[in-house]
Amino acid sequence: MYYAEELVEEIRLKNDIVGVVSGYVKLQKKGGNYWGCCPFHNEKTPSFAVSESRQMYHCFGCGVSGNVYTFVMQYENYSFPEAVRMLAQRAGVNLPEAEQSAEEKKRAGRRARLLEVNREAAKFFYFQLRSPHGETGMKYLQRRELTPETIHRFGLGYAGKSGYALVEYLRSKGFEDELIREAGLATHSEKHGLSSQFWNRVMFPIQDINHRVIGFGGRVMGDGEPKYLNSPETPIFDKRRNLYGLNFARTARSGNIILCEGYMDVIAMHQAGFTQAVASLGTAFTPEQAILIRRYTDNVLLAYDSDGAGVKAALRGIGILRDAGLVGKVINMKPYKDPDEFMKNLGRDAFQERIDQAENSFFFEIRMLSEQYDMGDPEQKTRFHREIARKLCEFSEDVERENYLQAVAEKYFIGVDNLRKLVISYAAAGGTARPMERPKPGVAPKKAPEDNIRRSQKLLLTWLADEPGVYEKIKQYVSPEDFTEELYRRVAEKLFAGLEQDGFQAAGIISTFEDEEEQRQAAELFNTTLPNLETRQEREKAFHDILLAVKRGSYEYYTARLGVDVNALTKVVEGKKALETLAKTHISLD
Repeated sequence: MYYAEELVEEIRLKNDIVGVVSGYVKLQKKGGNYWGCCPFHNEKTPSFAVSESRQMYHCFGCGVSGNVYTFVMQYENYSFPEAVRMLAQRAGVNLPEAEQSAEEKKRAGRRARLLEVNREAAKFFYFQLRSPHGETGMKYLQRRELTPETIHRFGLGYAGKSGYALVEYLRSKGFEDELIREAGLATHSEKHGLSSQFWNRVMFPIQDINHRVIGFGGRVMGDGEPKYLNSPETPIFDKRRNLYGLNFARTARSGNIILCEGYMDVIAMHQAGFTQAVASLGTAFTPEQAILIRRYTDNVLLAYDSDGAGVKAALRGIGILRDAGLVGKVINMKPYKDPDEFMKNLGRDAFQERIDQAENSFFFEIRMLSEQYDMGDPEQKTRFHREIARKLCEFSEDVERENYLQAVAEKYFIGVDNLRKLVISYAAAGGTARPMERPKPGVAPKKAPEDNIRRSQKLLLTWLADEPGVYEKIKQYVSPEDFTEELYRRVAEKLFAGLEQDGFQAAGIISTFEDEEEQRQAAELFNTTLPNLETRQEREKAFHDILLAVKRGSYEYYTARLGVDVNALTKVVEGKKALETLAKTHISLD
């Protein structure tokens, strides 16, 4: 939903960034800022600064920066509208209700009712587990060595010996039979009427990223079939687009997500402290789930079963992760079958070692491939090398392919040049990759002139945000049109307009951008590291050089556009005069 800029700014002003961030990070005041360990990367020495005066944060370690909205979005993995709603609620600001058509209202109301009936069913199962009727389920969970805290955290429950009890309970709460069926909590038959398929099972509530119950998984007690039974697809439950445990894992701040096969694996991992573990929902890992994971991390560790089926699932998952642009590694579970067994026998520290030693997914694929060939047979060994060459052709980027080629050649004692020839021949035949161009040793890439221009523009924006009083002294020389990057120009327009007013804060500019990536880039513009100079003369010279560089970059930009842009000639004439004047002008920073 779109919210007016005035309302967004009102909410921001009512949420002091120090107060919000301190709810997530332990902060200590030092000098003009509050400092703490960055919540967005692992560190022991605090490098995360929160400025009360600027209402912004910046990490000098990983470079993240922004205002109160971007902090909530990054930490909670919220969209911008979600962050607005959360902070509005925190500040007691009433938001306007979205205008909806009659059909949209009906659909939203139905979704709300489905969430309600699922929540009520979860309560029923929860209390059943803790009643005399749930003794069987509780003993099972205790045998699996789950603590009371873990059982509570995941809302585990029990469905008793009858499929009618849940239906009667939900009816008593005012839910109609049609809704109970639509939620996937019961089915109707001529013989039995309406009854739940969930009975004699330990129940695992499945929650979305906002901790709302959207479905259930049930593990049968005894030898019944199926061993695990999941809710069917419903308007609020799409198995392909959700992951078990992601509601907790998305805020784990571990730098990765561990992908498991089953509910108990996830729960055992979380109990051991690996709260970044998730699992697919009774289906094979899907591209939609990979895209969902990509919202939270680029690094995925596969903790699949060590048996043949687990290896096959891992190989399939690696391809899906690669297609989604994610980096995958494989955790070695042997001599145990799965994370749950591993944790019970070897414990957390040993599992952490396995994480640290996780195998590169491509090397895992090649190793599994090697087990299909007899390396003592020259013919089979040749076929194996050909398969490696085909796999290397899957890399579209020359540098990445070359790096893997050299590493695999060394690992399997293959001549690098011979393997490269194989790759080139397969690539040429299949059109899957271009021949590789190897970089010349000792030649460093040149820095483009545009990089220096952009840096000067970023430095000037940061300086003006830090010392707004300087604006009055330079506004006759520079304008937003001098910022040649589109985003920089848009930020400069808002900054310059704001600097004409009293009490302006640069933090307010960030939330005027709707796109989350633009918000991140805008925040970076106000957190560029300024020159650390001691004397006033040094600072004034540095500022003058930055201002001159921005103006010169602008002059060169519009000069190059003569004949293309009708306004370019005017900008060139004005720019030349401003450059000549600036070169002779001293600007005091007093």
